[in-house]
Amino acid sequence: MTEVIVSWSGGKDCTLACYKAIKSGLKVRYLASIITRSTGKLWPHLLTPEVLRMQAEAIGIPLQEWQAVADDYDDNYRRMLSQLKTEGVEGVVFGDVNIGNSFAVKHLNWIKSVCEPTGMDYHLPLWQDNRATLLSELIDLGFEVRILAADSTELGESWLGRKLDKDMLTELKIRHSLSPNGNVGYYHTFVTDGPLFKSRLVIEEWDRVFDEQAQFGGMGVWYMDIKRCRLESKTKPETLVLLSAEAL
Repeated sequence: MTEVIVSWSGGKDCTLACYKAIKSGLKVRYLASIITRSTGKLWPHLLTPEVLRMQAEAIGIPLQEWQAVADDYDDNYRRMLSQLKTEGVEGVVFGDVNIGNSFAVKHLNWIKSVCEPTGMDYHLPLWQDNRATLLSELIDLGFEVRILAADSTELGESWLGRKLDKDMLTELKIRHSLSPNGNVGYYHTFVTDGPLFKSRLVIEEWDRVFDEQAQFGGMGVWYMDIKRCRLESKTKPETLVLLSAEAL
């Protein structure tokens, strides 16, 4: 079985890509996140390593953390892949989408620039799907997706923490149809449950943080700064009782 890592941000695209990679027969050995040395967080989602580790524990796949600085990001990524190559990892799974993504060619060129020199294969399970289809698939599969970050003008602070559901999907489609350039706003997500998860990740405390420096199209970005979360068993209490009775 081919061993791979998943380029991990904690959001919807990498989660669905991981799910599809496993379904296709790949063995995911690690979820791999690059932590920015200056902030101690993953960019641009601004998640702490502690939160990412707990998410990885909920899924049941180890987190591979790698530190980098902005000016040396690509070289650090290649060093990480080279190290993992020596451990038997043969490929990297990315959650990139090309349909409706103006940065698709740039992202694909970057993927090739880090994978090819290190002898790593790359896998793009979401590449040929459009975003509306992927969002609908996430909902239908039962993934619990929360809005982690939102731009300050198109979406705003009130979107933080909202759950991806059919109502949100309808709203995003309306925004897309009314937008002169097709944009619905800039946002990032965080996944807390779904068919990939062995435990449910429960966010217990978070703060709203505005990052004026995190510019996207001239806009600052609102973030959920997750302070405390916990793992919750997905086994129903009545099932536990039933199993105990059967054991007797």
